[in-house]
Amino acid sequence: MTAVETIASERNDIAHLAGDIERLEMIFDGWEETPRGAAMAYGRAIEALNGEALRRLVSALKRDPAALQAMKSAVTDEVVYAVLRRHRIVKASLSERVEAALENIRPMLASHGGDVELVSVSPPAIEVRFTGSCDGCPASALTFHAGVKKAVEDACPEITEILQVKGTAASGPNGDSVRFVSPFANSASGPWHYATRLSEIPEGGIKAQILEGEKILLSRRGSIVTCFQNACAHLGMALDDGEIENGIITCPYHQFQYDLMSGECLTAPTVQLQPHAVRVVGTRVEVRLQK
Repeated sequence: MTAVETIASERNDIAHLAGDIERLEMIFDGWEETPRGAAMAYGRAIEALNGEALRRLVSALKRDPAALQAMKSAVTDEVVYAVLRRHRIVKASLSERVEAALENIRPMLASHGGDVELVSVSPPAIEVRFTGSCDGCPASALTFHAGVKKAVEDACPEITEILQVKGTAASGPNGDSVRFVSPFANSASGPWHYATRLSEIPEGGIKAQILEGEKILLSRRGSIVTCFQNACAHLGMALDDGEIENGIITCPYHQFQYDLMSGECLTAPTVQLQPHAVRVVGTRVEVRLQK
């Protein structure tokens, strides 16, 4: 069996297991309140037990440097990542948390015609740079210390060195700075495809399109962009007509709900949306499709 065939087989197994869970949940929905409540309580108890087992396993693995490295590699798998995030065993990536901290101060910078970009993350240090009117502004030092530095230190205490640089941002094919790269990019391969402009994805909303024959769904929170296959993990129905509230999209057909930042299914936690790697280069949004 080839590597591609092995991956396809694994995905089919996951889809089969997810289908079994969904069919059981549909059966539970038809039960009266008392037995349905008992079944749901049983499920939560099993989930809590599994979560505790995973926490103890991870704790034990952390004591062995080789095992810890293997575990870090395993977390790049989207299914492993989703399950561990579900049990709050792993937290959002450092890049995501730094971007979220910067996003909190961007409205203030934007009111003066400026912005800030994350140049690089090399724990315990990061590099940022100001753009627009903030670049070279006499007050930029004050903005850096009172705004950017404090926001990042409060959100990411493991970052102890925050450097302000000029003209050294990572760049895309046209020389534009790379503002954001999704955590799924490290485990994906293949070319980056231009999808859209950042401004064309509504803040807190979605943009559905077809890219290289694949139906995708883009979502944005500031300069953080996510990309998923436009297909509900339940029956593969398109999600773009679903209602969105507080970063959660609801499938218009069977009301399955998904977190647009992580792709996690809140209705059936064992499944999630299929992610594609995405990056923001300047104002361009590029996607690396995962076949």
